[in-house]
Amino acid sequence: MSNILEYNVDVNDISIHIVEMGKGKPVLFLHGFPELWYSWRHQMAYLAQNGYRAIAIDLRGYGQSSVPDDIESYSMRNMVTDIVQIIDKLELKTVALIGHDWGANIAWACAQIHPKKFDVLVSLSVPFSPRPPLPLTKLIKKNSSSFNWLLYFQKQGVAEREMEEDYKKTLRRIFFGLSGDAPEGTQKEIVAGLPKNANLLDNIPEPTKLPNWLTEEDLDYFTNNFKKTGFTGALNRYRNVDYDWSDLEKESQNTIAQPTLFIGGELDTATQFNMHAIDSMEKYVPNLKNKIIIPHIGHYVQQEAPQWINKSIINFLNNYY
Repeated sequence: MSNILEYNVDVNDISIHIVEMGKGKPVLFLHGFPELWYSWRHQMAYLAQNGYRAIAIDLRGYGQSSVPDDIESYSMRNMVTDIVQIIDKLELKTVALIGHDWGANIAWACAQIHPKKFDVLVSLSVPFSPRPPLPLTKLIKKNSSSFNWLLYFQKQGVAEREMEEDYKKTLRRIFFGLSGDAPEGTQKEIVAGLPKNANLLDNIPEPTKLPNWLTEEDLDYFTNNFKKTGFTGALNRYRNVDYDWSDLEKESQNTIAQPTLFIGGELDTATQFNMHAIDSMEKYVPNLKNKIIIPHIGHYVQQEAPQWINKSIINFLNNYY
């Protein structure tokens, strides 16, 4: 990738790593777990070539951004404040906001808490869901008897010990196991079909080779960054879900008014397990312009199907931004 501008900005008492390409209307990208700004490499280059200013960040706790020690600093309100202050720091009035996985959840919250900052939204993998009747961990415990990633990640130090034993193996297995390249049924099995006392990585198959969308160089980039930060910062986002449920009670009632695009992968469990939310999304996102499900694609949609994602995003932006 050429013509990249990389720098850090101080916002909300931390430092955020920013990468940008191109000139034009600003488009801000928010990654998910366990990823980095680098997950958007294909989209950034494409949007820059098509007249947009593509801006991607490492979320707090990731990559070359700050990794605060306290769990509470990873609350959704803090994550949203990071984004809003980045926009102000870059002297932008508004942006188009694109998020994947946790980045999608942050994007939804941004639109609810600071709607005037965001002209349009694109959500990958994670549809908008209304506030549940119980805090999320209590809801999961009530309704599920199998292993659950979110509950496993609540255990401070436990998930870290397993995941940090071999960073490259961890990332390789997670990227492969949740992708469309994994053996049929793998995605559902590792998300919802494991016994309650399972370890995570033991139950994700080791790929015989990397999927075509992930090169050894790509994997090394992710690995080297997580070796520097560890996984605690990233996992601390999961550890705030019950706090967020209480803290954002008022804002979570707000309608998403912006023109919005949703894209999911046919084999993405974040999409498969949320089909009811996808089907009813117009109730809470009345300006939803399109819902796209990409065949044969798993969780890492923007990396697995970059051409499809790029064209879908550019068509949406050209029409509504």
